[in-house]
Amino acid sequence: MSRELTQLQLIERSIPQKYRKELWRPFTYAVKRYELIQPGDKIAVCISGGKGSMLMAKLMQLLQRHSDCRFELVFLVMDPGYNEINRQKIEANAVLLNILMTAFKTNVFEIANNSEKSSCYLCARMRRGRLYSKAKGLGCNKIALGHHFNDVVETTVMGMFYGSQLQAMPPKLHSTNFEGMELIRLLYCAHEEDILAWKRYDELEFIQCACRFTENCAMRDNGGGGSKRQEVKTLLKRLMRDSPNIEKSIFNSIHAVRLDTMVAHKHNGVFHTVLDGYKINNS
Repeated sequence: MSRELTQLQLIERSIPQKYRKELWRPFTYAVKRYELIQPGDKIAVCISGGKGSMLMAKLMQLLQRHSDCRFELVFLVMDPGYNEINRQKIEANAVLLNILMTAFKTNVFEIANNSEKSSCYLCARMRRGRLYSKAKGLGCNKIALGHHFNDVVETTVMGMFYGSQLQAMPPKLHSTNFEGMELIRLLYCAHEEDILAWKRYDELEFIQCACRFTENCAMRDNGGGGSKRQEVKTLLKRLMRDSPNIEKSIFNSIHAVRLDTMVAHKHNGVFHTVLDGYKINNS
């Protein structure tokens, strides 16, 4: 008589089996294409409690279990001031998914709430800084964030529409404030709709929106409320009705930038224009 599988075993099997094409392959493809993991790495997998970061943690557990590349993992949870319901949900999911959390508390939400600067921008900067600092103190050389394919596309469009710049979200980057630290984005090629499908298939419930400004969106899968990101999400969905490959095209475009056609660009903080070194053709 066959042994009945536990809920954890079913969840873990669903990733490389049922969602092999949608999740496992995009994950391993990104790891290889962008060289996100090297032997000897100690990676702080940063868990916000949402679907993406929880899936990322399971993907990294599975990769560590089956890969010939030896690396260490720390599952890092920063509490920026979650309400009690969200904090308990994160802890319960960590137990369910067999994720041994290293948690620490900060007052990021409180500071951001009382700032005259852009609260979202300040909150994001502070959260990342706290994660870098804690991870480095634990001996890690990398932090992993759960940004996915759709985050990359939406950020690119938002930069054009609202920031007056062509700026993408790279799969990895060196920290400018924490020497020797890198940020990697392991879900870079995974689509949000596939992450949602996995969540629903395994009947999982994650926190959706922990921000104090937008806690009313906690029951929505995509969150965002009336944010600019939500506007871009809605726009892209509308455009995809007639052009199903438009998100893929935007994603591919940031891998094929033609600098020789640009009027100006910044590189390492230095501004360059088409006039730099331009020679008049007298022939």
